[in-house]
Amino acid sequence: MWFRESTRRQAEPLGITGHAVNLPDGSVEVLACGDEEALETLAGWLNHGPGLASVTRVERSEVDSSCPASFRSG
Repeated sequence: MWFRESTRRQAEPLGITGHAVNLPDGSVEVLACGDEEALETLAGWLNHGPGLASVTRVERSEVDSSCPASFRSG
């Protein structure tokens, strides 16, 4: 399964909204809005991703952004 769609499938049951999108450099940007415990759970999963993923680095920062109503992968 693709990384972006797998991220959506992890985020939605946690009540997290946001997005997972490919960036021009080949990395994936994840915007995640939710309660701290849910965000920690998603962050832990992002460190390894789905079974065939090759995660080399996860960077985390807080941003001022309005939270979308759902989570989209695309």
